[in-house]
Amino acid sequence: MKLSPLYLALLTSVTAAHASTTNENIEKIEVKGTYFNDYKVDHAKGAMRTSASLLETAQSVTVITDTIVNEQLATTLGEVLTNDASLTAGSQQRNREVFNLRGFGLSSSTGYLRDGHQHWSHYQQPIEILQQVEVIKGPSSILYGQSGPGGLVNMVTKKPTAQTIFNVGGDVDQHGSTRFMVDAAGALTDAEDLRARGILVKQDVQYWREYQNGENRERDRFLGAFVVDYDISDNALVRVHYDRTDDKAGLDTGAWIDENTNVIGDDKTIRDMFWAFTDITVENLGIDFNVFLSDNWQVNLGYNEQTFERQRFESSPSKSSFNEATNSYKSNPYDRYDDWQFTTAFVDFIGEFETAGIEHQFLIGANSLDYFYRQLLTSADSFNFTAGQNEPARPDISYKTPDRTSETEYDYYGIYIQDLITFSPQWQVSLGGRYDKQTRKGRNNESFLPKFGVLYHPNESATIYTSYSEGFEPQNETINNQNDINDGMKIDAVTSEQREVGIKWQLFDDRLMLSSALFDISKTGTLVTEDLPVAIGDITTITTQIGEQRHKGFELAAQRAVTDRLFVMASTMYLDANYERDAKLQGKRPADAPKWSASLWTRYELNDAIAFNAGAFYEGDRFADSKNTITKDAYTRVDVGATYKFVMSNTDINLRLNVENLFDTNYLGGGGTNNVTVGEGTSLRLAAQFNF
Repeated sequence: MKLSPLYLALLTSVTAAHASTTNENIEKIEVKGTYFNDYKVDHAKGAMRTSASLLETAQSVTVITDTIVNEQLATTLGEVLTNDASLTAGSQQRNREVFNLRGFGLSSSTGYLRDGHQHWSHYQQPIEILQQVEVIKGPSSILYGQSGPGGLVNMVTKKPTAQTIFNVGGDVDQHGSTRFMVDAAGALTDAEDLRARGILVKQDVQYWREYQNGENRERDRFLGAFVVDYDISDNALVRVHYDRTDDKAGLDTGAWIDENTNVIGDDKTIRDMFWAFTDITVENLGIDFNVFLSDNWQVNLGYNEQTFERQRFESSPSKSSFNEATNSYKSNPYDRYDDWQFTTAFVDFIGEFETAGIEHQFLIGANSLDYFYRQLLTSADSFNFTAGQNEPARPDISYKTPDRTSETEYDYYGIYIQDLITFSPQWQVSLGGRYDKQTRKGRNNESFLPKFGVLYHPNESATIYTSYSEGFEPQNETINNQNDINDGMKIDAVTSEQREVGIKWQLFDDRLMLSSALFDISKTGTLVTEDLPVAIGDITTITTQIGEQRHKGFELAAQRAVTDRLFVMASTMYLDANYERDAKLQGKRPADAPKWSASLWTRYELNDAIAFNAGAFYEGDRFADSKNTITKDAYTRVDVGATYKFVMSNTDINLRLNVENLFDTNYLGGGGTNNVTVGEGTSLRLAAQFNF
């Protein structure tokens, strides 16, 4: 090994000092530095559940670091995911976000992970506790069970550190919205075997859209998170985590658009009543163990209990009842309580060994999910409302005296195996399979899923790969139509297949990662309803599971450092998506699935104190409905920002200004004809962070 003169000088001085200070305290010098390539990520553990690098992963994966989240002053997961063009937004109604990945919708129950656990994601995620977000593309059922064809979003949380951290920050926007955060971490013992991290967030949001009484929509959110690590021994670690989110907000179910894609009324108008609200409490409590059994084998165990309680008091405005001449519509108010219980567990055995000169990175594991859901609902009498009138009083009803209740319970477990086989420095093969079973009263679903990938490395900085994977989504429903010949029939699991070919290439001394992927995904088993040639009494239709969606396309991406001062994260996707084998939707394109989308975010460091950011986010034409009769125009939104760093009284201070939608572009975001998101005009956000 070649040693630099500086290293030799430091080694000599330390050795001499140690020899002359046998009974004296040695002064400790703490050296702080900055690693400039903080867009750089080499691993995404959620993709393989092992330490395999991105170059050893036969799958398209995007990793968005907290550096980018902080630069963009992001407050929601949706703002984070705009950095990957393969993700497009759906409706943002009712204080939650919906996304499409490669054109397929991400389910709240099966589309999201947190630290490898399936995570119920029916609310706006607390992104302040996240270290990075991994977008794992394509069916991923082999490792996680029920999973949609588009892929998964894995949210990786911040962990305790031995180094003491105490960060205090706050931001404010032009509407008066505020967010304050404290992030503290460090060792609790001199031996540093007990470490902790705590995060507190208080956010008050004033939205730009208004109720018809002139009041702005508001949101009040609190987040508390605490994580403790304890080194049981040199080879074993236990981690305990807890977080709680309290989130109450006025309701905004989105704008209405007409057949010409014009917003009905003013862009600012909220059709919901001022008294409509949603009140959410989410708690996560869990424990994880990581034990190294030997130099080559380890076992990881995880357990998490997630409780999600929500009250939603709706005014429920109905677009179908809208009278344009009188500017009036009907509302159907109700009070609803939802209780979801999501209990997850997993155990992974991971080992590395060699047989006959062939290297193996081997994984065998199992995971499970227990799901419980209960709903209480009470409805009030409908009423008509005309714009300009005084809002009617909130109905005197409560879910605590429900008109109807419902409960759903199921559990599933899966056993999986995966082997990354290295034949030579150039060739690797990834093999895997999973047996999965879901049980529910009166219904069981089980399946076996394979996964296969081949990787060729022309050099140590490049990979060419091809892969095949499958996914499945159990359906907890029956056909419910008394006029259908198959009324009451149980719906089988929807399945999916993906074939992907890609290239990953690291340039400029491995500072910049370029990647591309061609993919072909088919989803089969969707419901198709057709008219009977001849009615049989009142039976007029037949519904079967013969439908298919076919999504083909390609992606290009670049991430990390171009120079020592210029950093970039860019991506684009072309998507050809269609319904097939469906008489009513044959050849139609799914809603909110543009043919072209692109994103770009850059940082240029003028010097060690001043940095500038610029970003552009493009979405092509999209349909607002599955019948493809209403088209939302393409748009490009440009954002800019700047950071100034300085030190005062041994405190690092960062000041930041961001401008979103710099050119005040008018656009429509995700959502359909009665719940579309109207893009906000130019907005400003100012932030300050203090690192003690």
